[in-house]
Amino acid sequence: MTRNALLDAAECVLFEDGTQALTLASVAERAGVSKGGLLYHFPTKEALLTGLIERVIAEFDALVARHDDGTPGSYTRAYVEATFEILTDGENAGSRRRWSAITAAATGPELGAPLNAAMTRWHRRDPAEDPDPLAALVVRLAAEGLWEVLSHDPDLLDADGCRALKQRLLSMLDS
Repeated sequence: MTRNALLDAAECVLFEDGTQALTLASVAERAGVSKGGLLYHFPTKEALLTGLIERVIAEFDALVARHDDGTPGSYTRAYVEATFEILTDGENAGSRRRWSAITAAATGPELGAPLNAAMTRWHRRDPAEDPDPLAALVVRLAAEGLWEVLSHDPDLLDADGCRALKQRLLSMLDS
């Protein structure tokens, strides 16, 4: 059993059954492993929650890095590309993953610290990196808000609507 499979099981428990249902035993059962097998990777519930948070941050950072070519304004374009890549995946697993990490972070201030630090890093960019820093901030915040709205109403936008919204956000960076 891999660490990622255990994190996937924890996400499913959180998403389907809520925070009260997230126990090491419930995650082990969902993953089809013994509790000892889970404890090998995650010795405590806090370690499991930390793993959920760290994974979502690392995955998003990797996607942004893949799209960022280092030119002026490319970070925000990469942020939008990464956001829509996750939100439009066929199973919407990326959106569920982000929701699960945010839910995990909400269980205590120490668990929220890494996600808070990532948000600060993602949104408090050096203004010199963007031709229009205010437009870049507006676009990143709009993309951030989209995560929230789609976690509550995943059918808000169809594929055409997603493409149109993404193009509109990207066009705001070209002004």
